[in-house]
Amino acid sequence: MEEHSSSFKLGRREFIAGAAAATTFTLMKASLARGAEANSAVELGMIGCGGRGNWIARLFANTGKYRLVACADYFQDRVDGFGSRFQVGANRRYAALSGYRRLLESKLDAAAIETPPYFHPEQAAAAVEAGKHVFLAKPVAIDVPGCLSIAESGKKATSKKLVFLVDFQTRANELFREVVRRVHAGDIGKLSCGEAHYPWQGSGSGTDSPNPEERLRQWYCTLALSGDVIVEQDVHTLDVATWFINADPLRAFGTGGRAIRKLGDIWDHFSVTYWFPGDFVLTFSSVKMIPGAKDEIRCRIFGSEGMAHTDYFGEVWIHGNKPYEGGAAENLFTAGAVTNIEDFHRFITEGNYANTTVAPSVRSNLTSVLGRTAAYAGRVVTWDEMMRANAKLEPDLRGLKA
Repeated sequence: MEEHSSSFKLGRREFIAGAAAATTFTLMKASLARGAEANSAVELGMIGCGGRGNWIARLFANTGKYRLVACADYFQDRVDGFGSRFQVGANRRYAALSGYRRLLESKLDAAAIETPPYFHPEQAAAAVEAGKHVFLAKPVAIDVPGCLSIAESGKKATSKKLVFLVDFQTRANELFREVVRRVHAGDIGKLSCGEAHYPWQGSGSGTDSPNPEERLRQWYCTLALSGDVIVEQDVHTLDVATWFINADPLRAFGTGGRAIRKLGDIWDHFSVTYWFPGDFVLTFSSVKMIPGAKDEIRCRIFGSEGMAHTDYFGEVWIHGNKPYEGGAAENLFTAGAVTNIEDFHRFITEGNYANTTVAPSVRSNLTSVLGRTAAYAGRVVTWDEMMRANAKLEPDLRGLKA
């Protein structure tokens, strides 16, 4: 298996290469959400029952704080496999494109969304409208309208006293949090420039097929379902960069292409320069499908008093006049998700509806979209130009069961 297997035994490489499947969880009953026992089980529904959905469902179940009661996916074999694995009744397994709506109409407390990214905005908005807490996979969307929809859903969730959490593993890690805190406190001085990189051995699977169901199974290779690798995968490192910088980029220039990839309509490499306020320049590069490449999700920020370094699979530290020894971010893929799952439950039981993960996730997602837009155009594109254009990507879903 590579990115798109429905197997629930999903390794870190397959996941980050894009093997996500959508998961919806039912969370704590309204009475519990307003502050009863922290250990009370939360009813959970899964939207998306592929590799990522099955993998993260196990993490939810292992806490003892969630009870999986419903599942939804386009494919009947996936909902049946998931339902059998997690003891979800046959009458709570919902297939077809509209299956998530039937799930949200049923008795649940929360939804975890792990579907192909194109579907995230619509499904998150429906979950909030239905009064469910939302646990959402990255990327939050694939285009500007989708990002704006997620931002609005986050605000609406807060107004309705619902929890809305975006599952970035790095933001859940104490080493990452501490190094960002120190940079924001001025420990590396005035920021001058930065670099973000994402080389990867994998992300090459997929088949060109006239069959719409097969295209949906291989969604990662379809631009209008995944957003291309700069959005679907590379948002990991661009999220860390924008976390450090704490500003929207002003403009970007990019390039890239399909030197290796033969299937689908997405690229295999990107190179983008971003300009931020204060004359800060970020250089970003991404390349996939390179045998022997060292898998990295790395970000470095340089300032007048030192430099900060982060790597999803390696060291986190600051060198300079105010050094920070940091350490290794071990098993971040799993540990970060576990922390977010624990936080999700805690926020519900404590009634914490600040939903602070939404706005920064929208920012980094829009930064990824800006890079893609500039690279596709092969010219400088400004943030304002991108936002005014408000371009929407629409996949061809003809032939699929509604």
